[in-house]
Amino acid sequence: MVADMGMSMNAGTSDYLKKYPERRISFFQSSYIVGVSFAAGIGGLLFGYDTGVISGALLYINEEFEYVKKSYLLQEIIVSMALVGAIFGAAIGGYINDVFGRRIATIIADLSFIIGSVIMALAPNPMLIIVGRFLVGLGVGFASITAPLYIAEVSPSEIRGGLVSANCLMITGGQFLSYVINYGLTRVPGTWRWMLGLAATPALIQLVLMIFLPESPRWLYHKNRKEEATTVLSKIYPSPRLEDEIAILEDHLEQESKNKVKVKFSDVFKLKEIRLAFICGAGLQAFQQFVGISVIMYYSPIIIQMAGFKSNESALFLSLVVSALNAAGTILGIYLIDIAGRKSLLLEACLGVYILFFAPGMGPVPWTMNSEIYPEEYRGLCAGMSATVNWISSVIMSTSFLSMAEGIGLGQSFLILLGVAVLAIVFVIIYMPETKGLTFEEVADIWNQRAYEKDKNIESIVEKASA
Repeated sequence: MVADMGMSMNAGTSDYLKKYPERRISFFQSSYIVGVSFAAGIGGLLFGYDTGVISGALLYINEEFEYVKKSYLLQEIIVSMALVGAIFGAAIGGYINDVFGRRIATIIADLSFIIGSVIMALAPNPMLIIVGRFLVGLGVGFASITAPLYIAEVSPSEIRGGLVSANCLMITGGQFLSYVINYGLTRVPGTWRWMLGLAATPALIQLVLMIFLPESPRWLYHKNRKEEATTVLSKIYPSPRLEDEIAILEDHLEQESKNKVKVKFSDVFKLKEIRLAFICGAGLQAFQQFVGISVIMYYSPIIIQMAGFKSNESALFLSLVVSALNAAGTILGIYLIDIAGRKSLLLEACLGVYILFFAPGMGPVPWTMNSEIYPEEYRGLCAGMSATVNWISSVIMSTSFLSMAEGIGLGQSFLILLGVAVLAIVFVIIYMPETKGLTFEEVADIWNQRAYEKDKNIESIVEKASA
């Protein structure tokens, strides 16, 4: 048992799995884990579909509403309004996740997707499209936090990175699906209405599935609902590892009770270890957007037309190729993230062929890191705050790129993105720790060491000097 092994032998650690290799859980060993992760990952599919579909729908909205076609600003507002909704969804979503749980947060996201999609499909004018985009954005914001948190908390540490990255495959798969549907609907009457309205279907499916899905066992244990948590954990871990995992959660709960932790927003900036973790998580989310992925996803058909391909169908087909590369790269990321590690994938992603190398590294890693680098009691709050940073950064990019490209040229605009990628490399090297294969508790120890080890060293030097 954990109590007999000491903290260095906590269940899920590399030492523990070396001593008990038969307790290691492989990626497809548990159909329950895969099933729950897939169901939760539908949120990622919706996230991807709704962020990708607008790039093709906008071409046909422009054809139906001439004044939209004549205004890059109005086009940017239509695109970015979903991102504004995502900012609010991410900001509120952290609180909802911590207080009411992952299931309730997912249900709220699904309802937002369904209502927003129906409004857009029936919209008689661009103003209602904008309203629908905002509601869909709320769902995207909720899903961007909840799905990776949910998946991370039902996943054994040895496959957590791969399963959270699978959620990113659902995101890129959703984007790819949106391009396939966009291309397939080019000759269908009411093209853009079908494109935007179809998002209600997977949201409805997930809403039904949530009736049967369990709550996160870590959240349940944190809320002192131990019997429910144990029931869920027993479906994830066989005995005797089950008892070891429960012992870790019990120890964490006892420590929290002794310390009487009351989570405050200000703690994120006051507590040194939480502040360091948040700087890392929020920085990765900001750089994910500032290296230009939102520009590629939202405006690739328009960028392709700016490059000389004037046909809507040609632009959508070439955008489909871009999205396929993104999905293919994410599949590679699922395989590599628990082998090569988070840090090396990010460094490679900032240097290689843009979209293919973005997908395995800069695509899934920021979301994976933000699902695992915060202590349990701060996980929802900090994940929500860092996701808000992501969406604010995405709004900045989506509301400025077309105007910037029109002002200084397409080539010069992409040179600016290259400079940002170089800054991202420096940030990853300096701030980001490697968390491959670590338990949540081991990751927390990294930030405690970074936060207070220097202080201890200084105290030691002072004591020696005064002796």
